[in-house]
Amino acid sequence: MKTNLIKNLRRISQGIFLLLFLFLFIRTESQGADELGYPVKIFLDFDPLILISTLLSSHVIVGGFLFSLVLIAVTMILGRVFCGWICPLGTIHNMAGSLKKKRTRAIHPHWYRFKYYILLFVVVSSIFTVQLAGILDPIAFLIRSLSLSIYPLFTSTIRAFFDTVYALHIPIITDISEFIYDILKQSILSFQQPFFFQAIFIGFIFLTVLGLNLYEKRFWCKYLCPLGALLGILSRYALLKRSVSEGCTSCGVCETMCSGGAVTDRNGASRKTECLYCLDCDDMCPHNAVSFGFGSTEKAAPINLERRHIFTSVIAGITVVPLLRITPVSRKGFFDTPLIRPPGALNEREFLKRCVRCGECMKVCITNGLQPTLVEAGLEGVWTPRLVPAIGYCEFRCTLCGQVCPTGAIRKLTIKDKEEVKIGMAVIDTGRCLPHAYGMSCIVCEEVCPTPEKAIWLEERSVINRSGERTVVKQPQIDLERCIGCGTCETNCPVKGRPAIYVINTNESRSDDNRLLLSL
Repeated sequence: MKTNLIKNLRRISQGIFLLLFLFLFIRTESQGADELGYPVKIFLDFDPLILISTLLSSHVIVGGFLFSLVLIAVTMILGRVFCGWICPLGTIHNMAGSLKKKRTRAIHPHWYRFKYYILLFVVVSSIFTVQLAGILDPIAFLIRSLSLSIYPLFTSTIRAFFDTVYALHIPIITDISEFIYDILKQSILSFQQPFFFQAIFIGFIFLTVLGLNLYEKRFWCKYLCPLGALLGILSRYALLKRSVSEGCTSCGVCETMCSGGAVTDRNGASRKTECLYCLDCDDMCPHNAVSFGFGSTEKAAPINLERRHIFTSVIAGITVVPLLRITPVSRKGFFDTPLIRPPGALNEREFLKRCVRCGECMKVCITNGLQPTLVEAGLEGVWTPRLVPAIGYCEFRCTLCGQVCPTGAIRKLTIKDKEEVKIGMAVIDTGRCLPHAYGMSCIVCEEVCPTPEKAIWLEERSVINRSGERTVVKQPQIDLERCIGCGTCETNCPVKGRPAIYVINTNESRSDDNRLLLSL
């Protein structure tokens, strides 16, 4: 039996790329300046599934996705090495699968086809302009799950632990804990504790996917991953091939050890499209009968997809388009006013064609105001970003969301460009506003308005109180030309519950129709 050298090299490679992914993920947040170094979106830039789906749905090639051509070329030469040696989600699946000590053969030998049907469904829906790839793409899925659920849970747990230790005031131990806590705050903890709608739901989905490894190791990779299916198709004609010599004794070790379900019987026969090129079969074969090389002439076995399932996938990909768009939010001329998109977002139809729901824009939002939608934008817009000013406003001099968007759904803006972009407009509820409704002095909204020339101005009005005394109060008014809809006024309004001033998406720059007045 060979040594474990190959296995150790693969584990080192997986560890390096997972640590690189986590490092970039943690660094994908504001460091005090309106500029990011190398955000974790670089992993999405190398993702050919996102490239193809975005190209088909929006007919646009984003410059960063040319990196995905590198992965396509590597796959056509070396096979699915990305899945076995690089993919951070695949590495996490390996770690979760290691909890299952009992080795079992693939329980459902034909289920591997399901991921190809998913891929076909995603591609067909993309052709008809519905972008669904990001929901199941492994990189987008991992970033979204970490950004909106796992990482907030982690930071909350760490903070709660150290707060508890600090509250105990135990000599020496408290001092040591504060020292460690300072290091963590400067390295892996977020600047402030993030909170997201659907965090529990998104986290539950992520943990369920990991839990499937206890049923069968790398269940996601074998049966569900559309990117793995795409790379499997590309690897059919890879130059690096697996071969089995006549020395094979049908011991079944390779079949048991195969993490991708590629080895189909005890004679060592395999499906090339399912091979993750982990090389475990080569490493563990007791008779050195398995080898990988560039000289093999073995032909790749067909994927053997069933015609009726192919037809079903195509019909489902076509049918999902009208099903997702028969809601009022898809109707021309209908605008759901609370749905406020980030500055730089394309018009709603183009935005949905490109957004892959990775969650990076929500992670970098320094006020935590960007939140994932559920049905606010229809099912087609599930998990896309929206601004919720009641939680956090859009910082006037922040353009981070456009910097991390991997598909251009949110355009990258300069500070000067952003000053001219409107994402909505403020509206005053005079029935709740203190100066308007109760004759009480309050100028908070005017004070916090960030525009160079205040979009909120104060009008002096003479009012009579219950005692018959006449007083002068300053009542806020909105300048529609200058208001950009950042939501700073709503976030800071002292009227709690339902603020007396709130933001709607009317007058947003990205739409020529969503206007309060045609002259604006």
